[in-house]
Amino acid sequence: MSKSTFFTGQPIFNQLISLIPKHIISNASLKYNADRYCKKFMAYDHLVTMLYTSLEKCTSIREVTTGLLACFHKLNHLGLRNVPRRSTLSDANSRRSSLFFQNVYHELYNYYYRNSPDSLEEKDVKKRLFLVDSTTISLFNEVMKGMGTHAINGRKKGGAKAHMMVKAENMVPEFVQITQAIKNDKDIFPFLKLAPGAIVVLDKGYNSYAQFHKWDQEQVIWVTRMAETAYQVLVDSRPLSSDEKSLGVIADDVVNLGRPSNKSTQSICARRIGFKDLTSGKKFNFITNDMKFKASTVANIYKQRWQIELLFKRLKQNYPLQYFLGDSENAITIQIWCALITDLLLNIIKRVLKRNWSYSNLRGMIRLHLMNYINLIDFLNSPEDSLNNYKEKMLELEPNLFSSS
Repeated sequence: MSKSTFFTGQPIFNQLISLIPKHIISNASLKYNADRYCKKFMAYDHLVTMLYTSLEKCTSIREVTTGLLACFHKLNHLGLRNVPRRSTLSDANSRRSSLFFQNVYHELYNYYYRNSPDSLEEKDVKKRLFLVDSTTISLFNEVMKGMGTHAINGRKKGGAKAHMMVKAENMVPEFVQITQAIKNDKDIFPFLKLAPGAIVVLDKGYNSYAQFHKWDQEQVIWVTRMAETAYQVLVDSRPLSSDEKSLGVIADDVVNLGRPSNKSTQSICARRIGFKDLTSGKKFNFITNDMKFKASTVANIYKQRWQIELLFKRLKQNYPLQYFLGDSENAITIQIWCALITDLLLNIIKRVLKRNWSYSNLRGMIRLHLMNYINLIDFLNSPEDSLNNYKEKMLELEPNLFSSS
């Protein structure tokens, strides 16, 4: 039989893994001594196993090991020499540093997405827009201790918290930090790197006049909601056009925020925009340091913050972040990082496809055919044609017992 150009020499899972350049894995392994004292279950093996966990939504170590055993004849194509024992995987989740997986994620993001000029001057607001928020991943009582928290009463959150900064243009997390759920959101400010001209949108829980003042000095535009208890002094009221009023803008003022007499609090000058949602009738007060945008534009910029909530929903619905394979902080963090790496790989695939897939359908299709030897891009661009061709080729390969030859 002539060699078919339809079949690929690698299963879909390996085609996904191959999107991670080998030097990223090897450099991360060297940086964090991820293979130290290891003879068989190396850092690469661990990464592949945990990505399989995320893609197949495995909820226990037994599911992971039995799933890999079921396709043991394809492990060589994945670069795995052996299926790890349950105890081996459990020990690796407890002992191998989660920083290895964190580094793989950030370097992979930089490889495919990073474009960090010294300043952002694009007229297109979305290309300059960054969304900052956090989400809490609830844990069972037995697992909460692994993250250093105890849910004794309603005041203490039991779980892990993922702090993220996302570029609105691609909705892929650019910055991620995983902490205990009790961590204050404002503690991530020193780690956020924004170029002059960037626009950052935050919930009012992040309000920090000192940080806003710092961004003023760095020429970073910030937009947030004003806290109800904020002390403010009106400086000037700006006139509103009829077009602005028709869009729901009810006020456009310049105010001083913070008490000058309070030396422990930074005072800042900001623009306060009153806005009424024409559908619900609810009123909002937005504050920003930008004095040039139309008031309605500022309101629309803040509305973009909802996109990061949809991102959190996407991650929690599509990945096993309700059941964890270990109860230590390290094991929990590794599983979250591997879910994020998987999400990143699917977004890398999604942006080169001609067919417009919803995220959940794309993920479901890949999961169903994870170990099939089909060209990933061709299959996702035309799944019906690819599967029909696959069926025909498989029938050609089957021996015909009733053939006269």
